[in-house]
Amino acid sequence: MHGFDEAGPKLEGDPHDGRPWYKLLNRYHWFVLIVAALGWLFDCLDQQLFNLARNPAVTELLGPSASKTQIDEYGAYATSIFILGWATGGLLFGILGDRIGRARVMMLTILLYSFFTGLSALSVGIWDFALYRFLTGLGVGGEFAVGVALVAEVMPDRARTHALGWLQTLSAVGNISAAFVNMGLGVAEGEGMLGEFKPWRIMFVIGALPALLAILIRARLKEPERWQHAVAEEGQAVKHKAGSLTELLGDPRWRKHALVGLALAVPGVVGLWGIGFFSFDFVRAVFRPYYEAQGLSDIAIRGELTWLVGWVSVLQNLGGALGIYSFKTFTNRIGRRWAFALAFSLAMISTAGTFWFLNRGAFWLLDGFYGVFILIPVMGFCQLTLFGGYAIYFPELFPTRLRSTGTSFCYNVGRYVAALGPLTMGQLINTVFGHYGQIEAWRYTGVTMSLFFLIGLLALPFAPETKDQPLLE
Repeated sequence: MHGFDEAGPKLEGDPHDGRPWYKLLNRYHWFVLIVAALGWLFDCLDQQLFNLARNPAVTELLGPSASKTQIDEYGAYATSIFILGWATGGLLFGILGDRIGRARVMMLTILLYSFFTGLSALSVGIWDFALYRFLTGLGVGGEFAVGVALVAEVMPDRARTHALGWLQTLSAVGNISAAFVNMGLGVAEGEGMLGEFKPWRIMFVIGALPALLAILIRARLKEPERWQHAVAEEGQAVKHKAGSLTELLGDPRWRKHALVGLALAVPGVVGLWGIGFFSFDFVRAVFRPYYEAQGLSDIAIRGELTWLVGWVSVLQNLGGALGIYSFKTFTNRIGRRWAFALAFSLAMISTAGTFWFLNRGAFWLLDGFYGVFILIPVMGFCQLTLFGGYAIYFPELFPTRLRSTGTSFCYNVGRYVAALGPLTMGQLINTVFGHYGQIEAWRYTGVTMSLFFLIGLLALPFAPETKDQPLLE
């Protein structure tokens, strides 16, 4: 049926079947999970390459006369523009995923973010760089909703939570791969091996490679039967048009689910993109004086900081992978709402603690590089745990004809709000807390921004519990 030899009849995951979830999957189930995981993995690779390359790219594109304040300011602009593209693409391709199919849209989004990531390497100024990042964001934003909808609809019910949890957990491999690329290029730069080639440009060239995955998707991946049935029934019930924002926001039930999902997504996205991923720039600011005191040259300092920031990314995402896996485990035991409540609380505490205590001198164990290896993975664990919840929970809130649209609404409308996160952080650092000095301004800003996680806690009483319930048809 799907171009594969099925390993027996289709298995729906009988709740009384005592076998492990992975024993319920046939060859095509595994193929779908692997392809969707690779699509999201490469998506996250692109995101992380940008986070790691942002500071060096903006520094070069603004020119040698740019001040540290200008670099931070324009770095925040580029990040916000990227997030706006992400949100726009997420909404557009989320709707298309319900209308023309999950597999087709996944292929389009991967091609889009791969092409414009590669084009980012050719940037000549800050504004064409920002434009390429916006266009890259269109593809990045669209891939998540169709990917989780595809996996949710293909998997047997009892395997769904586990498969979606692993889909999100494996995304950390993309982030970690970007970190190792960054670290390798940092060493090469420090040794003078790259010549005139800038590491950040090479990173974006590498980010173009996922386009090859689209060939596999085009050749083998089919649309889920649930989606095919939903579209076939559309002619019998015109008001239930696939991918309809009118129905999503007009029907009281789906509107409530969409708004609750949005309220859960905003703090997580702001927490990660407005705070968490700025830990790279924070670590650069905190440890630059250490390397300067050693009398190193500027190029050697840049190489050392690139290596250190690479480790920060690895540690943050290793912690994140464990956090996502933990959410999958805990939500199957205690339910979606309690798992989210624990995750939001820990994210707020760990984020504030990392920015406040890292290399501050308050506790010897948290000083210097020891603190990086303790605080950063803990913060990554707590922040990224939430994204495991989004992958599992959002597809469960909507019927098949609105699943991709509803998931993208929650995840990507939240990004329009989250786009203000980097700008807010920049203003707090440079204006509100700037008189404390650069490093202390980072600390006060991180603690202040961590309060965004309270929004998720306030939304949870309105969230429906979906544990052990089948997908809505």
